[in-house]
Amino acid sequence: MGRGLPPREEPGATSLFSRLPPLPSAFRRLSFCFPAGFSVSRRLRGAPRPGPGCCPDGGERGSGRLRPPPPPPRASPGSLFTWPSHAWAAAAGPSSHAWRSPRASESWTPTAGDLKSESTCGAADPGAEGHLRFLDSNPEVTHVVMEGTSAEEAISWQEHRTPSLPPGCSHPALLDVSWFTESMAAGQPVPVERRHRLEVAVPREELPSPAWMLPYACQRPTPLTHHNASLSEALETLAEAADFDGSKGRHISFCRAASVLKALPSPVTALSQLQGLPHFGEHSRRVIQELLEHGVCEEVERVRLSERYQTMKLFTQIFGVGVRTADQWYQEGLRTLDDLREQPQRLTKQQKAGLQHYQDLSALILRSEVEALQQVVEAAVGQVLPGATVTLAGGFRRGKLQGHDVDFLITHPQEGLEEGLLPSVICCLKKQGLVLYHQHQRSQQGDPTHLAQKNRTMDAFEMSFCIFRLPCPPEAAAGGPREPCPSWKAVRVDLVVTPISQFPFALLGWTGSKHFERELRRFSRKEKGLWLSSHGLFDSEQKMLFHVASEEDIFGLLGLEYLPPEQRNA
Repeated sequence: MGRGLPPREEPGATSLFSRLPPLPSAFRRLSFCFPAGFSVSRRLRGAPRPGPGCCPDGGERGSGRLRPPPPPPRASPGSLFTWPSHAWAAAAGPSSHAWRSPRASESWTPTAGDLKSESTCGAADPGAEGHLRFLDSNPEVTHVVMEGTSAEEAISWQEHRTPSLPPGCSHPALLDVSWFTESMAAGQPVPVERRHRLEVAVPREELPSPAWMLPYACQRPTPLTHHNASLSEALETLAEAADFDGSKGRHISFCRAASVLKALPSPVTALSQLQGLPHFGEHSRRVIQELLEHGVCEEVERVRLSERYQTMKLFTQIFGVGVRTADQWYQEGLRTLDDLREQPQRLTKQQKAGLQHYQDLSALILRSEVEALQQVVEAAVGQVLPGATVTLAGGFRRGKLQGHDVDFLITHPQEGLEEGLLPSVICCLKKQGLVLYHQHQRSQQGDPTHLAQKNRTMDAFEMSFCIFRLPCPPEAAAGGPREPCPSWKAVRVDLVVTPISQFPFALLGWTGSKHFERELRRFSRKEKGLWLSSHGLFDSEQKMLFHVASEEDIFGLLGLEYLPPEQRNA
């Protein structure tokens, strides 16, 4: 076989010919086929040589070097391919076929008609009709190499030339010319890597665009478990730190961005997936980019390790301590729980109880314990007011299996009978030794219209904020000799009494999540001009209070698709 490919080009034309190194012996045959360019196949050692009249290299008999034909001219408009696109086909394995290039003595110039007819062998070998089609459908052909051709064009060309294959055969790999040149340099076909392949990117399921990822958390389902926990937790850390610093705007911004991540149907693996999503400002995008590239965000880690963040988080986890109080203590130099214990005069009764039972209240409550608590509360409520109902709310209603507190809503089908219920219920529970602490709040309800439109941080229902003494099951209490388990644990429980007419609104509000409720009320006000609270839905223009029988009715009045509690974990 010839040792090289002498360039033969028209003036001003550029092709691979002038750049190819000498052909190694691993490539046994080379022939020109327009518009595909070159076909290269390898004949294994011991394989029969081509028959008479054909040289092993596929060129003229007796020629020491392969003489490729002149490069074809550009096809006329409407033809399938245009120069200088080239393609080669490489086949591994023995073959009895010798594909010949057009003889140099025969001046063969393909026309647009040749392009359209697929009879691309030229006059040199009229018996090999559809040379290119025959070559591609031959099971020995394993690689087709192209230059200056897009993946879409390559696949279209392959499908046009080989509409069907024999059983058990597959299309050869469509490769960029870089594989061919690397194989030349290596002296043998190199392994095909992904960068060599001409592949049309299979469109993945795109992340929701702004039209699909709606801006309000109450407009989109948010499951309890999602695909972007590490990313959303990082943003929530920054949101919490902003809240500790009194930056309400930054707190809300980070919360909204984290909520969007929780609602995405697939993991975020590239920053480009956030393009067009609502609530992703420059700061949030920078955090996500750093997490995607390095697995950690320096800003988030700096916040988590800072003394202020850790101290504020410690203090706000105490029952009865809010951000303002925690900040005041921090400014005064307090840093630990022991610092607080040394100054009991600073603490309210509620905070003293929270500090006293801090270890238990910091531990998670299991769903089985919540079910046991509900049975206890239902029994006490039923004893005081038969017919009253107790409904679990909060995170456990949204599907959580564990949490830090439990919320129960109490109502009665006959409105008015529930008034003043809680003192008798608490008295009943105290007799059983189940109440470690409670703070009772009387009902502050007046005109429901006034309550519905009033922007209150606390509801006006009758409530008791309690710490219950929950007996541990015998199997859990039987600890080992080193560290015996206590027979009971302290748990946080809130009891809320609501009139039956306000119960759907109260259930919606107390189910949460906090961000979901905040977004729901913002949507009501900004998009519908209505005021929503745990007491009702009010139209200030019409001076009208809406009456509903269920949560579904509230969603319907707001023009929203109903989301069950399990989809409100925003």
